[in-house]
Amino acid sequence: MKKQPLVSVITPAYNSQEFIAETITSVISQTYSNWELIIVDDNSKDNTENVVNAFIKREPNNIQYLKNSANKGAASARNSAIKIAKGDYIAFLDADDVWKPEKLETQVSFMLAQNTDVCYSSYDLMLENGELTHKTVKALPRLSYKKLLKCNYIGNLTGIYNARTLGKIYAPNLRKRQDWLLWLKAVEKSSTQVLGIEKSLAIYRLRKDSMSSNKLNLLKYNYKVYKQGLGFSTRMSIVAMLVFLYEYFFVKSKQTVSQ
Repeated sequence: MKKQPLVSVITPAYNSQEFIAETITSVISQTYSNWELIIVDDNSKDNTENVVNAFIKREPNNIQYLKNSANKGAASARNSAIKIAKGDYIAFLDADDVWKPEKLETQVSFMLAQNTDVCYSSYDLMLENGELTHKTVKALPRLSYKKLLKCNYIGNLTGIYNARTLGKIYAPNLRKRQDWLLWLKAVEKSSTQVLGIEKSLAIYRLRKDSMSSNKLNLLKYNYKVYKQGLGFSTRMSIVAMLVFLYEYFFVKSKQTVSQ
């Protein structure tokens, strides 16, 4: 039997003691067996390290843990993990989200069958306390760079890219929205179709302090994506923001459907 490709799962963590056990459990519970989980603790002040170490005792060969000596932000944490990742594929899972058991098996099989180097899926939404909202963010069947530039259509907890064909793709050092820029790079580099899976394969936790819950911060950091991340002029950044606002409120919002 042909060996499964190795998937490196990248998890930045900061003061994540409340949720990270559920996150790690969802990786260990995958029906796909050839994975490594790299957790980078961004100098947590809570019990995150002890929670992770308990899982490392159970899975010493599959879980790695690094801890920053200072808080550097999610981009730096993700990049530290990507740097040491050994996987053929690189996937992302934040320390408060969870995967469904068939996530990796479904996605890797799909990527191999469809010959795609970038893939994502639909995902469900839950409240901060873990209660399901019975709402799903539906994945677009395919995605172009032009479409992704208008708004981030890749849920980071569902995205996977092929590191063997695209090389390692790192996040720019922005405090927020750096995942969007990473996926823009991946889509731009890909010579294959970028495809979405309709089935929901993950569950995103809606946090009170999340970017999506603070529309003013959302606008501020989206502007930085265009201005700092992509190097647009002020005028181009403003135009891009107007396009984003239309796309976010009148197009992307229709992707969230009740189950």
